[in-house]
Amino acid sequence: MDPHVGTHRGAHEGAQGAERNVDFYSATVYYSLGLPTDMFTPIFAIARTSGWTAHILEQLVDNRLYRPLSEYVGPAVGKTFVPIDQRA
Repeated sequence: MDPHVGTHRGAHEGAQGAERNVDFYSATVYYSLGLPTDMFTPIFAIARTSGWTAHILEQLVDNRLYRPLSEYVGPAVGKTFVPIDQRA
């Protein structure tokens, strides 16, 4: 993980440091319903498309990316653009 990004760690952090999310619990339900395990990932992705679409629409409205649970804490970014023909 980038040392310049501070992240929020919830109470549901697993023993290996991986946070459990709704997919962790959904997999148990999908398995109990008899769904094939190779369909779990597509189902997870389909369930998230509405959220992904909402983020895209928010970005289009004011040209800003939203990162709700992280904050950049590194040095100020201020690199200048150098045209390719002027680069060393």
